[in-house]
This record gives sequence, structure tokens and C-alpha cells, in this order.
Amino acid sequence: MKFEIKIPSVGESITEATIGQWVKKNGEAVKRNDVLIMLETDKASVEVVAENDGVLSTKVAEGQTVAIGSVVGVIDTGGVATATTSTITTATPTKSATTTNTASAGLHPDLKNHLPPAAQKIANENNLSASQIQGTGKDGRITKSDAMLAASQTGVSTTTTTATQSAKTSTAVIQAPTVTGVSKQGQQTRTPMTTIRKKTAERLVMSQQTTATLTTFNEVDMTKVIEIRNKYKDKFKEKYGVGLGFMGFFVKACVEALKAWPVVNAFMDGQDVLMNHYFNIGVAVGTEKGLIVPVIKDADLLSVAGVETTIKNFAAKARDGKITINDLSGGTFTISNGGVYGSLLSTPILNPPQTAILGMHKIEERAVVINGKIEIRSMMYLALSYDHRMIDGKEAVSFLVKIKEGIEDPERLLIEI
Repeated sequence: MKFEIKIPSVGESITEATIGQWVKKNGEAVKRNDVLIMLETDKASVEVVAENDGVLSTKVAEGQTVAIGSVVGVIDTGGVATATTSTITTATPTKSATTTNTASAGLHPDLKNHLPPAAQKIANENNLSASQIQGTGKDGRITKSDAMLAASQTGVSTTTTTATQSAKTSTAVIQAPTVTGVSKQGQQTRTPMTTIRKKTAERLVMSQQTTATLTTFNEVDMTKVIEIRNKYKDKFKEKYGVGLGFMGFFVKACVEALKAWPVVNAFMDGQDVLMNHYFNIGVAVGTEKGLIVPVIKDADLLSVAGVETTIKNFAAKARDGKITINDLSGGTFTISNGGVYGSLLSTPILNPPQTAILGMHKIEERAVVINGKIEIRSMMYLALSYDHRMIDGKEAVSFLVKIKEGIEDPERLLIEI
């Protein structure tokens, strides 16, 4: 019996997906619950598993975009496997290596001792014979580049020889260094953008074109948070099984700031303002496949440990390609931490329909004035980008100050003031 493999519905408003990879090969025997396909949607990677034992027959190639519900393959429960299961990836020789070997193997006997004038000159200057030079030209012919490469490998520099001869004849002439190897001018590689990257690009451009984005900045003294982290990180890890980072403090500080300035947690819907009375904090994460923003749901109900555990779980799912659409949906506010990559300052882009996003940055020790005295403190720049159509400057600045107060005085987060 044959069972069709259809592209499943992977989330509201998603109408198509891209065949990122066939995990199982055409003609290979598969078992129920084996992963067959890695789908790429505009938000995340999704696994499609086998619903029956049998032999796989693929109908759509990798890289093709298909509609939700499309048939992309068949599992034949009575079929005979024609492909073996591959557990070890065998390296395929590169094109250049294959070309060189073929040329060497097919070298015509009459060409072995024949060098073109340019190659012959280099060979003479470096005391090389034709047998010492590997030809890569048509039918194994030796080119000037082949001769130059052979000369460089013998340890005798053509450039040095030429420069020495020139110095003997004229001290006023300086020879330019000879470039060895093969030029890569004009070489390009074209690869299609992933579905996630295309969608991210579209949303970023749309955000810039449809919002009145403005960014306000402040700086925060991280000294107290760092002291708490250093003091309790071992016990925290022992009790909760997760490291005590800075994101837990910032998520809690953002929740308190959103409570104080609820318009920052709101959406604009045409001529209406949608006030969200829940706090879903998105945390922007860079992955190999592009930017994703998993959402910490009901962040106001979580402790610092709960936030850190949730983030750890998201990181593991992102690494394994198991992030779901639900994990990425429903955010009301976003935090982007460019500091983990070394960013000192940036202006984050809004993630519509959200109207604000916080940018965290690199922590640096700087000299600051504390109570009239200069002290060395661990400082971080914060950036709040916001839609000026919804949020006024006073609200944005006050919101950022509220976050600053929570981070610089972490006890405030415990009693929620």
C-alpha cells in the first residue's frame, strides 16, 4: 500500500514551505516516526516524520517551495529499497582536484617536455625541468601559472631572482612583486536565500517603511547585578541546573517598565490602539539559518530562574532545529542582545506589530562620577527603538529610565516597585 507524504499545516497564516533537506534518500527504507524532511518556513524549521514503515519515493527536490498540503513523496509499504541507509558522509573531491588529477592522468607524452615561452623562462630561472611541473591546462599542458607555482614550491623565489637581476643592471628600477597562485577574480557562488532569511528581509523593510521609528539611549551601571551574579551563580546553577545570566534581570526589569508604561506594550491596528494586558517578551536569537525571536509567555509570572530556564530550553530547541511556530508567536515586546557579539551601540529595528524593542550591548569598564568621585564601573549602553506614532518621547525615555532603575537597584525587582 502507498501512503502520500503531505506538507502539514505548520502555523496560522503560513501557506507555503521550502524543502530544506530530505533526511532520507529516494528509494531508502524508512521506519515509522523517522524524520523524512526538514521544512523551512518563514519562521522556523519543521520536521516531517514518516507515518508508516516502507520505502520512500520523493517527488519534490530540495530547495523547492511548495504549498501547505502538497504531496511531496510516497511511502510504499510493500516496496523494495534501492538505496542503502547512509550513516557516514563520504567527502566528494572538489572540482579543482578532479580536474587536476584527470589532466595529470591524461597527459600526452609529446607534451611532457614542451613548455610555452613564458613557462620556459620561469623554469630556466629556477632550474626546473618540465617533469617537475604539474600541468593543469588543456590535455595536461603546462601553463605559466603552473610554472610559477612549481617555482614557489621549490623554495626558490622567481621574484627574488628577477629583483636581483634588476638590481645589478639598474638601481632605479624596482620590480613589483610577482603574484603566485591562480587569481580568483570573477569567481562567485550563487545560493538561494532560505525562507527564514527572505521573510526576515521582507519584515525588516516593511518595518522601516511603515513605522515612524525613533531611538533613545541611556546607560546602565551593571555593577550590582554582576556582584549578585558572581555571588550566587554557583548555588543558582546547582539548584536550577541553568546558569545565572543577565537576561533574567532584564526581562524582569522590562516587565516592571511595561506595567508602568503600558503603551509600550500596545499595538497599533489601523486607527485603533490595542492595549495588551499580558507580557510576552521576545528574545532575539541569531542562528545559522537567520534571526529568530522565541517568546517568553507570561513573563510577569516567572522568576529569574524561570526566565533563564525558558531561554535555555529555547536555545537547545533552536540548536536542534526544533523551534515551533508557537514558540515564535504572540510577542508584545522584544529584547535584542547585540552585546554577546561585541556590539557597543546599535539602533534595533522594530518587530511589527510590536511598537518598541530594547537593545542591550557590550559591558565595558568605564570611569564614571559617583557621588562626586571618579570610579571604575561596569557600564552598558541601552537603546530603545519605538514607533513615534504610538509612543511619545517622554514615555519612551521614562520607560528606559525605569529599566535602568531596576538593573542598578535589583532589589526593586524583588518587591516589584
